[in-house]
Amino acid sequence: MEFLELLLGTIWLRPYVFIFLSSYLAIAILDMGLKRSILFTVLAFGIAFAAEYSSTRNGFPFGYYTYIDTTRDRELWFSNIPFLDPISFSFLSYVSYTLSLFLWCPLKKRGWDIRLAATNAVKHSWRVILTGAVLMMMLDVVIDPVSFLGDRWFLGQIYTYKEQGEYFNIPLTNFAGWFVVGFVILFIFTRIDAWLMRRGFRDIGMRQVPGQALLGPAVYFGVLVFTLGVTFYIGEFSMGLCGLGVAFLLLSLPLVKVFRKEKESTPMDSPIISE
Repeated sequence: MEFLELLLGTIWLRPYVFIFLSSYLAIAILDMGLKRSILFTVLAFGIAFAAEYSSTRNGFPFGYYTYIDTTRDRELWFSNIPFLDPISFSFLSYVSYTLSLFLWCPLKKRGWDIRLAATNAVKHSWRVILTGAVLMMMLDVVIDPVSFLGDRWFLGQIYTYKEQGEYFNIPLTNFAGWFVVGFVILFIFTRIDAWLMRRGFRDIGMRQVPGQALLGPAVYFGVLVFTLGVTFYIGEFSMGLCGLGVAFLLLSLPLVKVFRKEKESTPMDSPIISE
C-alpha cells in the first residue's frame, strides 16, 4: 500500500514526466512491439539508475552531486535516487533514438505521412547509436540548467552539485555522462534487438500509422519546448536564448531531411522494426 501511495504521489508531483513517459510507451509499442518496449524501459532504467547511484557516490559518470530528499515521504525513491530521474532516461533515450533513425534511415513520404523504411543494417549501426547519444546529450544541455533551478518552479530543488559547474552551474562532466549513458543504453538495446531478430523473435502491438516517423521526434522536440517554456517563465533569458539556439540547430536537421528530395523504392507500409 505504501508503495502504491508513493507511486501515486510521484505522478501527482511530476505529471509532466508521466505524460512524456506515456507518449513514449505508446509510440515505442507501435514502432517495435510491447515486449521490446518493456525491455527498453527496464534496460534504460537499470543503466540510468546504476549511473546515478555511482555518480552520487564517486562522481562517475555525471560528476559528483547529491539528491535532496525533501520529497522522500511524498514520492517514490530507490535508495538515494528519486524514481522520476532514472525512469526519464527511458523516454529521453528512445526519442533521441527515433530522431537519429529519422536522420539516417530512408524515408517514405506522401505529404506529411512520413514513415521510415525498415533498414535493419541502419537501425543497429554505430552511426545511429552515436548520433542518438549525442542527441540525448543535447537534450540535457537544455534540461539540466533549468532543472537545477527547480526551486523557482514546480519541480522543486531536488539536487545540488558538489562544485559549481561551467555552464549555468552545470559541470561539463554531466553532459559527457549523458552521452555515455545514452550510448550504453542504445548500444546494448540494439545488440539485443539484433540478436532477437536473428532468432525470429515475434512481438505484439506493432502497427503502422500515418506520419509514424514523426511521432518520436515530436516528443523529443516537445520535451525541448516544455523545458524552454519553463526557462523563460522563470525569467532566465540568457539560458533560454542558449537553449533556443540548441533547439533551432537540432530542428534544422530533420527539416532538411524532410524537404530534401529523395528517391525511395521501399513500400509505404514497410515497418521500422521488421520481424
